Order: sequence, then C-alpha cells, then structure tokens
Amino acid sequence: MIGPAVAEGLLRWAPGEGPAAAGWSAATGAAVGGRLLVADSWLVRDGRVRGFERHRERFLRACGECGGPPLHRLVEFWQDMTAALPRTGEWFPRVELAAGSLELRLLLRNAPPLGSGVRVCADGQSDPRTVPRRKGPDLDALARVRRRASGEGADEAVLVAHSGVVLEAATASVLWWEDDTLCLPPPRLPVLPGVTVGLIQEQAARTGTRVAHRERTVAELDGREVWLVNALHGIRPVTGWTAGPMKAAPAVRAPEWRTWLDGIMEPLPEH
Repeated sequence: MIGPAVAEGLLRWAPGEGPAAAGWSAATGAAVGGRLLVADSWLVRDGRVRGFERHRERFLRACGECGGPPLHRLVEFWQDMTAALPRTGEWFPRVELAAGSLELRLLLRNAPPLGSGVRVCADGQSDPRTVPRRKGPDLDALARVRRRASGEGADEAVLVAHSGVVLEAATASVLWWEDDTLCLPPPRLPVLPGVTVGLIQEQAARTGTRVAHRERTVAELDGREVWLVNALHGIRPVTGWTAGPMKAAPAVRAPEWRTWLDGIMEPLPEH
C-alpha cells in the first residue's frame, strides 16, 4: 500500500506489481499538457470529503462512456489514489484521464482560499463547451470564461443556452430561491451532473423543502437569493452582480445550508 503524498504535483499512475509497489511517478512536462477526456475534483479537509463515493461513481462512469481503461483497472487506480491523498491540511485534488494515451493521473493541489460569497458577471456567457455533461474536455474553455469575468470585476460567469436560459456557472452549478422553492435548471438542459447539487437535493427532500426545475434568464435572477455550488467551495451565495444593474438578495437561507453541508464531510476510506 502506498502512503499519502505530501506535496503538490501531477502524478502518473501505473498498475502496481505488489504491495510494495508505489505505482506512481512524477509527470513530465509533456504529460502535463494535452486535452483531458475526464476529470473530477473535490475538497479534502484533514482527510475528510463530501460525497466521495459519488465522485468515484461519476469518474468511473465517465471513463467508461469515453472508452477509458477497463473497470477493474479504474477501480485499482481509485484505490491507489485514495491511499495517496493527504490526511492533513486542505487539498483540492483532481483525477484525470488523458486523451490519446488514456493515462490515469492524480493532480495534487493545495486548496485555494475558500469563499463564503461570490461576485458574478450579470452578462450571460454563451456556453463554449463541447461535452457539457462530462467534466474534463472543456476545462480550458471554461478557464477562459472565468478570465473574461475577472476582467469585469467578477469571480464567476453564468453560462447560458442560445435561448438565454441559465445553464450553470463556469465552475459551479446555479441554484436560486423563488419564495420558499429551491430552483435549478431542468436536467434536460446541457448541465453537468453536480455531486454537491445532488447532496442538496436529497437534503431538501429530507427536510420537506420544495424543489423545482425552472428555466430562467440571468435577468430573471435579479433580486433573488442565488447560490453557486461546487465540491470545492460548497454553497456560495451571490453577493453582487457586476457589469449590469442587477442586485443580489440577502443570503437568508445560505448560512443554515452551509452549516449542514460542512457537517456531512466523512473520513476518506482506509484500505
């Protein structure tokens, strides 16, 4: 069994040849570049994670859908990757399936500062993704969207369909409140199946909170409590809209839900 890693870096994985085999090697500069077929990431805080099994299922399913390695190899990779994750500190690891080589990798990164709120560009951005329901192939395009938003004083940008309907943000799902109803885009739209959104929907069902799928433009979110949700930051209420006249409503419901979400982190499995 391999022990936890302790430094940032991109690690290449190869099947182990016994209990003493590490199975990892540092990636070269050439290996770092190139398009990803699949990627998945999450927050690790002192060895605890939210929805870890859901991330596993999403990653394995996505790899299978795009002709990745056989399932038994993916399971072996996931087990070694889990053992390599640090058990102290805050980290934001990413698992990758590289295009072409079908190489499986672990990008180990320190977690960036976590935000409790987010400023969003009020101008909806045309969706640049080619594979919207799979994380990985479009990461570079989404990074460019965020850079444009940063140039307008925003932390994030909302992607919209040709009709102007809200899809999601560049790195997060979009949820909002209409009276006492928690709303999100219909699943028939090209949106990534978010792990954290799934956890929130299940909690809503447990607590009797009404959930509805609704089509809204960015302008129709004016004056509402809007959340950006992902595995890194959890729930971030929109605290301001830039490049437009929109106003953000006070985050009345977010604190309670953030407390709940922080409380469901579980220890990484040990092997």
